[in-house]
Amino acid sequence: MTSSLLVLGGARSGKSRHAQAAAEALPGAHVFIATAEIWDAEMADRIARHRADRGPEWETVEAPIELPGAIAAARGKTVLVDCLTLWASNMLLADRDGEAAADALCAAILAHDGAIILVANEVGLGIVPDNALARRFRDLAGTLNQRVAAVAGRVVFVAAGLPLALKG
Repeated sequence: MTSSLLVLGGARSGKSRHAQAAAEALPGAHVFIATAEIWDAEMADRIARHRADRGPEWETVEAPIELPGAIAAARGKTVLVDCLTLWASNMLLADRDGEAAADALCAAILAHDGAIILVANEVGLGIVPDNALARRFRDLAGTLNQRVAAVAGRVVFVAAGLPLALKG
C-alpha cells in the first residue's frame, strides 16, 4: 500500500471535493469507484454532475456491493471511493454481513498498491434514530468508519469545506 486517506464529514461539508483534489494532486492513472445507485432522476442528475466535474481523465467503476473487488482490480492506480456510507447502506439493504464486509474492505485497502482515498459521512453526530433500521444503519456506518480509520494512514474530517487532520 502506498498511501491511504479517509475523508469524513457531514452532508455537503466539502468532503468529496477535498478527496477529489487530494487524488488529482497525485500522478498516474485515477479510478473513481462509485457506490451510489440511480434510484430517481435527482440522483441521476447528481451523478452526471459529479462525472462532469471529474472529467474524462478519470476511469469510473460502479461498485455498489463488490467494493473490495473493485479496489483489487485497480492495481497500481490512485483510487477514490465515494462513498463508504452509501456502500454500507447497500450492504444493509442487501442483507449482507456488515462485519465480513468491513473485514474484506479493510483487507483490500491494506493490499492496494497505489494511493487510495475513501469518502464517508459521519452520521453519528445527530439524534438517535427513531426506528430499528435507521439505528442499524447508523451503527453499521459508524463501525465501518472506525474500522477504516484504524487501517488508513491518514484521516481528515471536513466541516464547512475546511479539513481538520485527525490522523497522520
